[in-house]
Amino acid sequence: MNTLVKIFSYHNPEYAQALILRDRVLRQPLGLSFTEAELKKDEPDIHFGLFEGKNILACLILTETGNNRMKMRQVAVDDKYQGQGLGKELSLVAEEYARQKGFTVMFCHARKTAAPFYQKLGYRIVGNEFVEVNIPHYVMEKDL
Repeated sequence: MNTLVKIFSYHNPEYAQALILRDRVLRQPLGLSFTEAELKKDEPDIHFGLFEGKNILACLILTETGNNRMKMRQVAVDDKYQGQGLGKELSLVAEEYARQKGFTVMFCHARKTAAPFYQKLGYRIVGNEFVEVNIPHYVMEKDL
C-alpha cells in the first residue's frame, strides 16, 4: 500500500473527506451527528489525513491547549483498513509534528475500547474513567 500523510486546514477539500470518514467511523455507530458548533471548533486545528491516492484511509486532529500540551482527537481509521497499522502510523507522524513545534505532552480522550491501542503507543491513563458522547473514556497522555 502506497500511502501519504497530508496536513491540511479546515478550508481544504481534504477536510471534507476527513469529516465524512469521522462521521461514518466515530459518530454514526453511536447514533450521533456533528453539530455546526462542533465543526466550527475544528477551524483553528491542525488536520492530518493518511491517503492512498485520493482516498482518505485515516485521519486525526491536533488541538493546541496551552502549557506545551497538544490534544489528539477525532482519530478515525476506515473500517476496511483497521488493524493494519494506519492509526499507529498517523499518530506517530502527529506526535513528531507536535514535538517539532515544541510541545512536550500529547493527550487524548480515548474511548475505553481504544485504550489498549494508545497504551501500545506509550500513552498512560491519567485519572478516572468518564463518559463522553455517551460512552466510557479515559484521559491518556504521553510525554513527547
